[in-house]
This record gives sequence, C-alpha cells and structure tokens, in this order.
Amino acid sequence: MKIVVLDAKTLGEDVSVEPLSEFGDLTVYPSTKQNDVAERVKDAECIVTNKVKINESTVGEAKNLRLVAVTATGYDNIDTAYCKSRGIAVCNVTGYSTDAVTEVTVAMVLSLFTHLPEYNRFVKSGDYTASGIANRLSPVYREIAGKTWGIVGYGNIGRSVATVAKALGCHVVATSRTPRSDVKMLPLSELCRVSDIISLHTPLTEETRGMIGENELRLMKPDAILVNVARGAVMDEEAVVRALLENRIGGLGTDVYSVEPFPKDSPYARLSNCDRACLTPHMAWGAYETRLRVVDEIKENIRAFLRGEKRNRVEG
Repeated sequence: MKIVVLDAKTLGEDVSVEPLSEFGDLTVYPSTKQNDVAERVKDAECIVTNKVKINESTVGEAKNLRLVAVTATGYDNIDTAYCKSRGIAVCNVTGYSTDAVTEVTVAMVLSLFTHLPEYNRFVKSGDYTASGIANRLSPVYREIAGKTWGIVGYGNIGRSVATVAKALGCHVVATSRTPRSDVKMLPLSELCRVSDIISLHTPLTEETRGMIGENELRLMKPDAILVNVARGAVMDEEAVVRALLENRIGGLGTDVYSVEPFPKDSPYARLSNCDRACLTPHMAWGAYETRLRVVDEIKENIRAFLRGEKRNRVEG
C-alpha cells in the first residue's frame, strides 16, 4: 500500500509516523499547502491527514485512493459525501484525547477564575517586592465550589469534564443532542442563563455552527466564564469578543478558531492585552501520550481496513 502523510507536523516533531511503514511505501510531508495536495496524492492508496482539505478538487485525480485516515476526531475538512461516492473509506480516531482536553479545559477555567496569570506577573515584575505588603487580593477571585458548570455536548469529553467539575464541588448541567440520565439536561438557553461556567465540547455541524451567538451571550451572567475546546465556528467569534470587551461576560478561554491560525484581522487579535482572555493554539488535544495514541489508532485503522473490517469508519 502506498501511504502519504500530508501534515505530520500537526502531530509534533517528537512523535514519528514511521510505524505506518509496516503497511507499505510511506511518504511523509511535514505540511502541505492546498494547491500541492493533488500532486502529492496522485498515486496514493491511503492518505493520512489532520487539517488538509480532502475533496474532489484535491483528490479527484487520485485514482488509486482507497482510504483517508484522519488523525483527529473531527473530520469537517473531509468531503465525506464525495469519498463515499468514490468508494473511498474514511476513518477517524476517537476517545484518544479525552484526558488531555479535560485537563486543559479545567486548567483554563481555573486560570480565569483565580486570575493566576495576573498574580504571577505582579510578583515577577517586582511590583510585589516594591509594594511592601505581604499579600495582594486584586483582582478579586472566587471559589469554584458551589458554582454551576454548564456543559454543551455531553460525549466522552463532556462527561469527563463533568466528573472533574463535580469533584471540584460544582453543580453540573448539560445540553446534548442525546438525552442523558446521569446529569440534569437543560435547553441551551436555560443552560446559558443559569451557568457560572460554560464549556463547549460539541462537534461542528450545521446545527451547532454559531450556536453561541449574540442571543446566547445576552442570557449569560455578566461574570460567566466561557471556554471553547470544541470547534471555533460553534461560536460567533465577533459576538463573543465584543461581549468580553463590553464586560457582558467574565472571561473567555478558547483553544480553537474558525480559521487556524487566526489572521491579523480576527476578532481575537483585539484581546492581546485582555487579562480575562486565555487563548491557546489548538493544543488541548495534544499531550505527548495522546499523540502517541493517535499513531497507534491510525495503525489499527489501516490494519482493520486491509483485513476488510470497519474500524472507526466515518460514513458520508
């Protein structure tokens, strides 16, 4: 089998995709621009990718293509309908990053709640020493115990976050496409109204695109913390940034953006000096152990495919 990895750097330079060579001829590109895809995959039987768009314009001439292996759970960059029409199998990886995303979600919430970056900066700058005062309690921070944590999307990651939130003493509510009996389920509007913390863990679909917009933001408490570790486009980014800068929400953490990396004219560029914003570069999924797990999962997906089995198969 001829395997082409299009964007190996998305797995980090400390993790090798060389184990995939056990299935045949392996060609690895650190990254690939969209206009280079067609040439690089023209002879491929299997494409391994994370962010590169796979559609008729990029793989239409790849006549030998039989499998697209996505090194992520989300596959909104893959035209699954086109792949299905060609008989091209698409596989993703699931459940591999639950712990890592949970940990970053909670870290963002705690950082925004306790204002640790500001306190850290106060001490390191020398201002603490110069103050002559033993402690500083501004900006004011609050205990997280007893607060209501709203979870949007109650899949593997949402449920994992709920477990930690409960351990921290939070009351947990959720909204999800699939009703659950182990948590109090609320409509999104009500969840926005009652929650002190809202974390987003839902896939990007036509139904979830822009689901956190001006209407939802106006329902939120003025000190609510909003964290997005799902997909950038599930929020109206302009509306969210405006709400933060107008002090209509208390804090914003996001690891994902509708365009990655976000451009200079992105609404997020206006938050460069905002202490109530925690912006990270789509890293929540990427703990070292997680990335090793991804390679192992891709190996098993390819092995299953070659045996004629369906494993983590995405149906278009």
